[in-house]
Amino acid sequence: MRGLVFVAPGELTAPTGGFVYDRRIVAGLRALGWRTEVLDLGEGFPFPSAETRASARARLAALPTEPPIVIDGLALGALPEVAKQLCAQLIALVHHPLALESGLSSRDAAGLRASEAESLACARRVIVTSPSTARLIVSDYDVPAERVTIVRPGNDRAPAARVYAQGAIELLAVGAVVPRKGYDVLLAAVAMLLDLPWRLTIVGDLGRDAATTARLYSDIERFDLAHRVLVTGAIPAERLEVLYASADIFVLASRFEGYGMAFAEAIAHGLPVIGTTAGAIPETAPAGASLLTPPDDIPALAIAVRRLIEDSAERCRLARAARAAAAALPTWERAAELFSQAIETVE
Repeated sequence: MRGLVFVAPGELTAPTGGFVYDRRIVAGLRALGWRTEVLDLGEGFPFPSAETRASARARLAALPTEPPIVIDGLALGALPEVAKQLCAQLIALVHHPLALESGLSSRDAAGLRASEAESLACARRVIVTSPSTARLIVSDYDVPAERVTIVRPGNDRAPAARVYAQGAIELLAVGAVVPRKGYDVLLAAVAMLLDLPWRLTIVGDLGRDAATTARLYSDIERFDLAHRVLVTGAIPAERLEVLYASADIFVLASRFEGYGMAFAEAIAHGLPVIGTTAGAIPETAPAGASLLTPPDDIPALAIAVRRLIEDSAERCRLARAARAAAAALPTWERAAELFSQAIETVE
């Protein structure tokens, strides 16, 4: 049986797209016969405490020298000194470049860019989740294209959402409450549409960024949206499925996505999508199934949401395109196969 160590920046049960990817890939590799050990380095990455950093260095230094070691980029980008020690075994998994996280100071962004570039220079293989991220890794981080492999997230087959609404239009936004997801932009946009019948449900981890969570609730109060907006926090997958099934439109104002798993989930459910042109979103949400606006453009987002709320025929047209596109989405089984092949081709 082939051996592998998968290094994660926290518990794989965490409710974010990156951790969903990690745990589904680990499960898929095990199903393919990989003896996969998961090593949790602890929370706080990419800015770990001194104690977490010291513990991570020690635990990684103690790993055997033979099996491949896959390290999630959220941790790897902050540990270039460890990457140098593990060069012979190292496979990097990059969900999106750390320096492109919204809300960073210019100093922190520059520091992360430098440390991640140093780490990636040591990797035998760099696995990314989209063509867009692959291009960034090659052009901005000087990783040779032949060392980069794209393994898009998988999707579970899902029943189509209702779309044909009667009464208030149900808007659904899914993503951790962090600056990059643009909830401030979304709330400002829908606050311009109080003449229309809609409700918005926001699903996502509220514990990642206290300031952004506080801003979310402050904006709801400031725009007088408490009767229109429901914030659920992180919820079980079964409850999220119910929300997808009862939604009419998926909308998220992300400032950047390395792939955008929630966008793909919405497409898998046959939902019309409203998003932005940032990062990999145009690759994830097909043009015929989505309306995309520039990131941070509140008026443009409001116009797009208004258009789909008012035009049921347009909603249905985008929904039909989403259902057609869903058939082409990769499965998690296929994603695991491609991930396995990427590891096996490391010389």
